[in-house]
Amino acid sequence: MILFPNTKLTFPIKLAIGTVLSVYLLTTANATQQLISAEELLEMNIEDLIKVKIVTIATGAKQTLAQAPAVATVITADDIEAMGATELDDVLETVPGLHVAKDPIGYHPIYIIRGIHSTYNPEVLMLVNGVPLKTLYLGNRGASWGGMPVHSIARIEIIRGPGSAVFGADAFAGVINIITKTKEDVKKSEMGLRTGSFQTQEAWVVHGGNYGGFDVALTLDYYTTAGQRKWIDMDAQTFYDRLFKTTASLAPGPVNLPLDRLDTHLEVSRGNWQLRTAYQDLRNLGNGAGTAQALDPSTRFANKQLEADLTYHHSQFAPQWDVTAQLSYLDTAFENTRNQILFPPGAFGGAYPQGFIGNTFASERHTRLDLSGFYSGLEKHTLRLGTGFHYGDLYRTKMVANFGMDPATGRPLPPDSPLVDSTDTPYVFMPEKSRQDWYLFLQDAWKFAETWELTAGIRYDDYSDFGTTFNPRLAVVWQTTANFTSKLLYGQAFRAPAFVELYQTNNPVALGNPDLKPETIETWELAVDYRPQENLRFALNLFNYQIKDAIRFLPGVTTDIFTAQNSGSRTGRGVELETQWKWSNILNLTGHYAFQRSIDEKSDQDAGYAPHHQVYLRTDWQVWPKWLVDTQVNWVAGRERVFGDPRPPVDDYTTVDLTLRRQALKDHWNLAVAVRNVFDVDAREPSPGPDTSGIIGIPHDLPLAGRSYFMELRYRF
Repeated sequence: MILFPNTKLTFPIKLAIGTVLSVYLLTTANATQQLISAEELLEMNIEDLIKVKIVTIATGAKQTLAQAPAVATVITADDIEAMGATELDDVLETVPGLHVAKDPIGYHPIYIIRGIHSTYNPEVLMLVNGVPLKTLYLGNRGASWGGMPVHSIARIEIIRGPGSAVFGADAFAGVINIITKTKEDVKKSEMGLRTGSFQTQEAWVVHGGNYGGFDVALTLDYYTTAGQRKWIDMDAQTFYDRLFKTTASLAPGPVNLPLDRLDTHLEVSRGNWQLRTAYQDLRNLGNGAGTAQALDPSTRFANKQLEADLTYHHSQFAPQWDVTAQLSYLDTAFENTRNQILFPPGAFGGAYPQGFIGNTFASERHTRLDLSGFYSGLEKHTLRLGTGFHYGDLYRTKMVANFGMDPATGRPLPPDSPLVDSTDTPYVFMPEKSRQDWYLFLQDAWKFAETWELTAGIRYDDYSDFGTTFNPRLAVVWQTTANFTSKLLYGQAFRAPAFVELYQTNNPVALGNPDLKPETIETWELAVDYRPQENLRFALNLFNYQIKDAIRFLPGVTTDIFTAQNSGSRTGRGVELETQWKWSNILNLTGHYAFQRSIDEKSDQDAGYAPHHQVYLRTDWQVWPKWLVDTQVNWVAGRERVFGDPRPPVDDYTTVDLTLRRQALKDHWNLAVAVRNVFDVDAREPSPGPDTSGIIGIPHDLPLAGRSYFMELRYRF
């Protein structure tokens, strides 16, 4: 049988298909169980849909969205399939108040929550099964974050607003918790294939079963793409060509976005114990619009990442005690597999005929032990206590470059030098460092009246490199009527300085500062949830925040070298309006509008980059039995430049996506065809403003993909 005629499948895809077929021949476990189909979702009323969406990251306990003392969003695996999302970023763009921007380097995502934007995006804490996924070096998900396959995701919980009282560092603008599938989530085993634009191919298998008394869930996914190839008309080298009267720039030219990704997720549980492991191997990863915002089609990165956690949970560990203990480990290794050419051959007036080359390598390992317990022995109170320890180690840094200092002489390398290895010398780009953090938290949920609940908490963190922090939270939830809930929320959070901000050395432009303090944020929120009818829901969220001790790279008094400093503050405010309307049993409408305004108090100007307005509309329509059409409209508007950037505001854009899905074809098959950016809109994300020399590397911003297509076939058994 030919699934995709006239499509050449790569060897890894063929291997994945073979694995899928092998699993099919070996097992028929769960073959008779049923998924919640998109049709069944359409038949649910609003109340049932709310009950399906349980959130845990607000307090650690299971709660509905209306009950949770936070502004939260839950996206289930069924939602992901219905909307036709193929990548994690497709899913997160649908969250109110969250916009996915792009970094020029590799087009890595920048998750802007409520207008809080920065290049490395350390202000958003990403968790996988409650375990932080972040690096010490940049404070974010890593220099080569490659996302994760949506097939392995059971649900995603997102909190907009501070979460440091529960999660500690970097739960600053928000928290994203990705929960992977267990055996209970895999109602049917599944194998699938997807092919589409940009030579994109993907194959996966998802399986769940019971073996020897152990519940097992396995996801295996292989993904390859040449990447979209929208053109950049001018880059940083264009400026230097004008200065030196050369023609070295590769612009106009396409962005460099190929990627090969192998993902495996394994979950094994029995009784009170659960073991989860994940391995991701990224290869052939391009550098987007260039590491130094100068195009280079040849640079390639690789990243290997291993995650594991062992969790013990006993709901009746002792009288009135529900206890959880978790030991987790993360190891990640980033490297260049082809020379990272920061500026192309002939750069700087021909001084570098081979190009300006700088290859960096970094490896980190993180070990965490977390203990927590709920105590329900006090009338009307549920106490939660927790403690834990984190040890992070940046244990391998390496630099090979044809610029910088020569370790053999201690003098600057002359132009056109061969590549020199500065590993294990004082001239490496980043010294090997470690960080330890011990924490303690206390939380009390007090139901002081029939319809009122007060949640109060505080967390203490003790860091080995910058000291201690206290972060409180308060939340009052009032069940005003049976269908109306209101919340008043207050919280503080902090962002730990990243190692690049603390310890970066031997950089001619920017240096670290070991005396940095963490950034802090204080947030007030008012939220209401109203269901006037069983088929209609509204939610309104108002927020106001103030950021202090913002970390910036600023010039010194007597030098042009920029140094990381705690200098600056920011205020922000906004509103988020959500609605869900079940028009009929065959049509469901979902949408939101988000407005935010963030002001840099030092310049008294807009903080820049983040959209002031976002509108998202989605319709799920059963046009015929088993045939469903999903339409998504996304409007992004009002993106100002940062202070000092002379360019006009970034153009607004509206994209429309369509997905046609046929379910239960021949009982087991599921077919989907989708078009992204139906009207081929020229959508762009803002590029960085002027650097220390006043150069704007990509003056006309970062182009997103135009119209694209994909076709998907799933087999469930």
